[in-house]
Amino acid sequence: MDQEERLSFFPPDSYSDLDSSFTSSTTSASTFSARSSLSLPSFSSVAASTFALNPLPHNSCDPHWSALRAAANLSPDGLLHLHHLRLLRPLGSGHLARVFHCRLHGFDDDHSPAEFALKVIDLDALTRSTSDVSKPVADDDDDESGGGKMWHVRAEARALAEMDHPFLPTLYARLDASHYACFLIDYCPGGDLHSLLRRRRGHRLPPAAARFYAAEILLALEYLHALGFVYRDLKPENVLLRADGHVMLSDFDLSFRSHVSPALMRRRRRVTRRRSRFFCCLAGGSAAGDEEELEFVAEPSSAFSKACVGTHEYLAPEVINGSGHGNAVDWWAFGVFLYELLYGRTPFKGATKEATLRNILSREVRFPETDGGRDGAERGDMAKARDLIAGLLVRDPAKRMGSAMGAAEIKRHPFFESMQWPLIRRARPPVVPGLAGGLRGRVNEERGQWWSRSRNSGNNYNNDKSSNSEKKKGIRLGFGFGLGSKKKARKEKNGGGR
Repeated sequence: MDQEERLSFFPPDSYSDLDSSFTSSTTSASTFSARSSLSLPSFSSVAASTFALNPLPHNSCDPHWSALRAAANLSPDGLLHLHHLRLLRPLGSGHLARVFHCRLHGFDDDHSPAEFALKVIDLDALTRSTSDVSKPVADDDDDESGGGKMWHVRAEARALAEMDHPFLPTLYARLDASHYACFLIDYCPGGDLHSLLRRRRGHRLPPAAARFYAAEILLALEYLHALGFVYRDLKPENVLLRADGHVMLSDFDLSFRSHVSPALMRRRRRVTRRRSRFFCCLAGGSAAGDEEELEFVAEPSSAFSKACVGTHEYLAPEVINGSGHGNAVDWWAFGVFLYELLYGRTPFKGATKEATLRNILSREVRFPETDGGRDGAERGDMAKARDLIAGLLVRDPAKRMGSAMGAAEIKRHPFFESMQWPLIRRARPPVVPGLAGGLRGRVNEERGQWWSRSRNSGNNYNNDKSSNSEKKKGIRLGFGFGLGSKKKARKEKNGGGR
C-alpha cells in the first residue's frame, strides 16, 4: 500500500500546546457538572508507540482523510505529527483526560474538512494516581476484572478502531507518545444531547424529536452489538450532535466484547395490500395477508460481566445486585434514555444515589401525566412510547425486550412504525448545528413554523464534565419534518432523491 493510502503517526517534536493546556487551571468556557460514570476513566500507561490507521470501507470517502494526507504530504518526512494540529479550545474534561477542538495547520477555511476532536490522556497523571493497583493486561485480554484503567483505555481503543458507522466516531489517528496518549476523532459542533435537553422547557422533547434521536441511537447500538460490544454507558451526555444534526455516540471505555453469531431469522408479519380500482368497487379497498420476511439478528447473548460500571441512573438491576449482566443492560439503558427524552428526567431518580439504586431494584416505572395540550397524534405517540419503555424496563433480563432478538425486535414496535430505516440519514434532524456550531431548530407552527438559533454549544466527549460556553437560554424545539414523506420516498426509490 502506498504512502498516500497508509498514514503513519509518529511522536511529535513538541508538546508545548498540550502542556500549557493541561497546566492551565481555567478556561473561558463555563463548566457544568454532568452525571459521571461509576467506573475508572479511560487511561493508558503504555510506552511511546506509533499506530498506522487506514480508512474503513464505509468512511473511506470521508474528506477528513484527504485533509490528513495533504497535511502529511506537506511534512518534510511525509508523515503526520501531533504538531500538525493546532489546538483551538477545550471541549470537555474527565478525571485525567481532556478533549480539544483542533484544526490542521494550513487549513484555516472554516468550511474545510480539517477540524477534529483530540482526546488527550495525561500518562504522568495516571502514573501519579495511586488508585490503580491492578495488574497489567495484554492488549487482547477481554477480562476486565484485573485491568483497571489500562483495561478501559484499551477497550476504548479497540472499539474505536473497528467502528465504521455514520452514528459512531471515526478514529483518524491514535498517538501514544511522551506522556500523552491521544485519539483523533470526529468533531461535533452541536454539543451533546444533555445540553440540548437543559435548554428545553421541562428538559424534554416532543415525541417525534425523541423518536428521531432514539432511532439513530438504536441503530448505533445494533451495530455495536453486531460487532460483539456491550456499550454500558448510554446517556444523553454521551450523544453528540454532528454539524448536520445527526448523532454520534461517544465514550467506549466501559464497553466490553463477547462472542456474537449473526443470523438471518425468518418472521411472518401481517400486511395490508391495496386492491386495484376494479376490485375496490366490488370487495372493499384493501386486503390483509401474511408475508414472510428476513430479519438480521446479531446479539452478543453470551456476554457476561460482574463489573459494576455505568451511570447510576441508567444502571440495570442485574448490575446493581451483582448477579452478572450481559447485552440486556444496553436495552434497559435504552428504555431509560427514551424516558428521559420524553419526560425530562430518568424514571427511578431519587434524592440520593442510594435512593435511586433502591428505586431501580424495587419500584415499578411510573409515567407522569404530561399529555395536556397535546394533539391526538402526539397523545398516540406518547401511549406507544410508554408501552415500549415498559417492555424495555423489565427487571428480568431474560424477559426484557431486545435481550434475545436485539434491535430487530425494538424496531418492530409501533412507536417506530413511521420510521423508514433505510432513509434515516436523509431525514431532517430536529436541530441542525451547522459547521459554526449554532443550533437551528425548525418546525411548522400552525403545523408551527419557527426558527431558533443559539451559538457556541458545548461538547461532551468525556463521562464526567463538559465545557459549555452557552448561557442557559430557553430554546423552543419542534419537529416539523416527515421521516421520508411518500413523495420523497418515491424519489429515493426511483433514484431521483437529489
